[in-house]
Amino acid sequence: MTNDSWIKGKTCLITGANTGIGKATALKIAALDAHVIMVCRNQEKGETAKEDIIQTTNNQNVELLICDLASLKDVKRFSEEFLKNYSSLHVIINNAGVFRMKREESSDGYELTFAVNYLAHFYLTQLLLPLLKKSSPSRIVNLSSDMHKFFKIKLNDPLLEKRFSGQQAYSNSKTAMVLFTYKLERELKGSNVSVFTVNPGHVQTQLTTEGLPKWYRKISDLIPSRRTVEQAAIGSVYAASSNELEGITGKYFTDRKETRTAKMTKESENQDYLWELSEKLISKAMKKES
Repeated sequence: MTNDSWIKGKTCLITGANTGIGKATALKIAALDAHVIMVCRNQEKGETAKEDIIQTTNNQNVELLICDLASLKDVKRFSEEFLKNYSSLHVIINNAGVFRMKREESSDGYELTFAVNYLAHFYLTQLLLPLLKKSSPSRIVNLSSDMHKFFKIKLNDPLLEKRFSGQQAYSNSKTAMVLFTYKLERELKGSNVSVFTVNPGHVQTQLTTEGLPKWYRKISDLIPSRRTVEQAAIGSVYAASSNELEGITGKYFTDRKETRTAKMTKESENQDYLWELSEKLISKAMKKES
């Protein structure tokens, strides 16, 4: 990737940018002379990561904004403030994620993995979409995982209220991101806003090890295809910045290569069902707050 990439001088918002794949992505995009806006939950950790990225890339145009993606109310607050303070947004990378082995709930009462990894990003993207359209050509990059091909999503119980497993919850959220991408592709036709999904591959980060038993972590360490966060960031950086992708949309990338998604993600009725469910869940949470 060279400094004449599409993203040079453009504004790029990255969620979960203080650690793991998010930080590696922010660092690479800052090195391409973009205006990077890091969206993090923790102020102190975010500031430390921001200073590191500035020092490493010598790009002074890196900012930190705070948002708790486990709260749809805070996503709304953040988006409203962002729209007041920023006149352009060219790229949003929906990267932040959690992984839990035990069922936890967000402040809105929704299963935490689905709420943070998918629902918050669905809402954030919806709220910032007018600015992305105004700033077009622009891009939306959604983080998924090939895990979605094996566990699929339980559309009849996406919040896993009946039977919970950490792997299923994670897969639900990552399948949802693929379905969201394909639905957005249809919704944004003719808008000059491109949308992509990326698979970072198997990488050991705080997300993939937090809350896991020791035996599972040891097995994870032995997987030969395990990648560094720098390698895992390749797909996000490519989708966000490559000149090759101008005018292209709706692709799923592993690194810089287009790969297939699960068959059920291509079915428009599944995409529509999840979209409508997401709007209902958000509406329900907002009514609680009012």
